[in-house]
Amino acid sequence: MKLLLLIYRLLGRWGFRVVLFPVIAYYYLRNQPARQASQQYLSRVQSCLQAQKSLSSFKHFLMFGETLLDKFLVWMGQITLNDVQFQTDGLFEQAIENKQGGIIIVSHLGNTEVCNALARQQPDLKLTLLVYTRHAEKFNSLMQKVNQQAQVEMYQVTEMSPAFAMLMSERVEAGEFLVIAGDRTPVTGEQRVSEVDFLGASAPMPQGGFILAGLLGCPVFLMFCLKHPDGYHIYLEQFAEKLSWSRRERQLKLDNVVQQYAKCLQHYCLKAPLQWFNFYPFWSAEIDSNRKSE
Repeated sequence: MKLLLLIYRLLGRWGFRVVLFPVIAYYYLRNQPARQASQQYLSRVQSCLQAQKSLSSFKHFLMFGETLLDKFLVWMGQITLNDVQFQTDGLFEQAIENKQGGIIIVSHLGNTEVCNALARQQPDLKLTLLVYTRHAEKFNSLMQKVNQQAQVEMYQVTEMSPAFAMLMSERVEAGEFLVIAGDRTPVTGEQRVSEVDFLGASAPMPQGGFILAGLLGCPVFLMFCLKHPDGYHIYLEQFAEKLSWSRRERQLKLDNVVQQYAKCLQHYCLKAPLQWFNFYPFWSAEIDSNRKSE
């Protein structure tokens, strides 16, 4: 990350692209599993689109590289509110006015780091990104160096323990918002997932963010950030005022909630097909096939 930042500072955006192109080409040619996952995803997207689009896997990889640069520019404060258009239902702003925290479910669609621009629009807003990675502490340190005004903290999630839920509850009660991805099963091996219909086939999606929302009894919002020719568009809508269920109906309700989320994710994937950055076997049939071949 430091090297990429240095290249951009020395050579600018076009220089960054020149350096990035052979890197992406090498990764595309050498990483067959990622290339196949991309092709499988784009094939499913094509079958759901009403009009055919030119969706090559290599373009998918190049778009990922472009978004990578934009992630850095966001954290460096070089993508401003003038570059972002907000499309909301007004309920998120209302929650902030009432100093009511909640959970924002995001995805690997588009550029979630632009949520830092959301924090800039609302000076009193604090965001905590919940991630399944061991590098959260180093990332926070690096981001503090490139932009001391960042209002977003990254927090490493190892398990959904009572202690973790209590800590997150304190943050929400203080008016903070927790940001967690809803489209990637955790690398920790936890298997709290629901099988949902996504782009015409069965796929496992994590329940974690929705389980946490049920424990905290707080509002849940969905945020998607897509890059259009005129800049980034942030789509922010309330998903549920509150999630609750009895022990007996818990699994059924969770499955329904995750399916609703998958439907929303599909809607926005079809808006910008090349901007969903998943390069792993995602659908159940592909995961099973991959396990058998190992």
